[in-house]
Amino acid sequence: MNAVMHTHLLIGWLPTSLFSITIIGLVLVLAMKPDKSRHARLSARHNGNWHSGNRYGDPRHLSQPGKGSGQQGARGNQPMSMRSRLGRMQEFLAALVGGVLGYVLVWLISDVWMVFGVNLELLAMAAVALAFALLALLIVVIVDSNNVRRVIAAVTVPLVIASSALLIDMSYGEYTTIGSLFNAPNYRPLGRHTVRRASGTTSVAQWRLMAGEGRTPIMPGQGEVRRVPIPPTASGFVAREADVYLPPAALSKRPPRLPVMIMLAGQPGSPDRFFEASGIVDMLNEYAAAHDGLAPIVVSPDQNGSAAHNSLCADTPVYGKAETYLTIDVTDWIKGHLPVSHSPSQWLIGGFSQGGTCSTQLGPAHPELYGHIFAADGELEPTDRTRENTIDRYFAGNVKDYERHVPTHIIAEHTPSSQTMFSAAGSWDRNSQRNQEAIGQAALRSGMQVIAVVVHNAGHDWHTVQASLKPALERFCRQTGLGDDVAPLSSYTDLRTVDLRGADSRQTHASSARKPHGLNNPGNSSRSGDSNTHSSERTSA
Repeated sequence: MNAVMHTHLLIGWLPTSLFSITIIGLVLVLAMKPDKSRHARLSARHNGNWHSGNRYGDPRHLSQPGKGSGQQGARGNQPMSMRSRLGRMQEFLAALVGGVLGYVLVWLISDVWMVFGVNLELLAMAAVALAFALLALLIVVIVDSNNVRRVIAAVTVPLVIASSALLIDMSYGEYTTIGSLFNAPNYRPLGRHTVRRASGTTSVAQWRLMAGEGRTPIMPGQGEVRRVPIPPTASGFVAREADVYLPPAALSKRPPRLPVMIMLAGQPGSPDRFFEASGIVDMLNEYAAAHDGLAPIVVSPDQNGSAAHNSLCADTPVYGKAETYLTIDVTDWIKGHLPVSHSPSQWLIGGFSQGGTCSTQLGPAHPELYGHIFAADGELEPTDRTRENTIDRYFAGNVKDYERHVPTHIIAEHTPSSQTMFSAAGSWDRNSQRNQEAIGQAALRSGMQVIAVVVHNAGHDWHTVQASLKPALERFCRQTGLGDDVAPLSSYTDLRTVDLRGADSRQTHASSARKPHGLNNPGNSSRSGDSNTHSSERTSA
């Protein structure tokens, strides 16, 4: 059972087999001719050969001379190839109508009604339209066919539904295993003796000296992810279990005081979802293997309490004191139970989507805790459905209380800042790009060191996180002393840097000229963005 739950949905034998069997079923259905007797009866009805002596339109009766009225009988006695073409035409029209209806429906859900709060990706919308088209075709085949073709079409229907769902999942990278579909825990509990207490540990610099002399303690070859409940001592917030990544150095008998990354999944989501969908474990293990077992400790706490909740990472009467839980309960537990540095220069808070929004809220609001921020596809302000609904439901209609949780306002209130920010947005997610520019420019004005990138061929999805997390991780590790090697952003072919200073000046010029505000052309900022980013990197090194 455990093996089944860990079966991968995005790569491996399962998606390959599912897609292959679905294609075979569709090919067989299309290769087999439409039922001849069925279309002979339809042709007979169409040509007036429906009478008491031939009630069921028997094609054998139609072929007999004198059984119809001259020209009508001749039309009723159409060749089998003509009947087959009529059947094909009917199936094609059904698929066309189904595809159009499917696309219109998903467009309304995505762009008009905004059911999920963000626009759906083009690949996901195409998968829905294709599914509607194929299902409409298969339904017509089932109705109009007999025997083998009908059976194959019926069997192919659930395969088409499953394949389309998997295509949508692949476009987002959200669910990676069968277990993730059911929120089944993927990691073992964190035991008492898994990691040593923080007291009495060495510094990272001392560890690196020992590594140079070959005197590091015995440690495993790879890090581990464990789950653990973090008690809501100060907040009373009802949270699900957190996940913790411990690098090899943290699992030794004398671990160093390591830097910390607090990473938040989106909504709906869970701590497991972050580790499963981001690919960060492989990145951390790869980094640790090249740096004497050193890598950050990564904690993914639960900021929402449920996949159906959106706490806004704020203290509200709706879902409880989420901000207090993250900034006090989680922080105190980490410092009391894990071998970590207590300096804010060694702590990062980050996340994806709603988790990215939380990081741009809590990071600037708590510089005494977090020296670094990572945000992927975050919002301009915390929102549950609409701004008006959020203000009314969470803040009793008090706009000022709400605006105290808007990232750009928080950043302005905590100027000047010595924090760093790494933000990412998918190239297909124009809203996130606009949010990235607005928040990034506010961060620059506050004195933060900011790097902003756009991920090619990605949208509001985990592919954006996967592509941007590695360069962000390398820079955080350099800033915290774990290593010195950092690949230039220009070496990442799937990233384009954003010139936030140029975008800011363009917006200022547009405003002074009283021109409508809009998203700058991303294709014009790549070269200048590289130079801006590299200068920030030199400063932060």
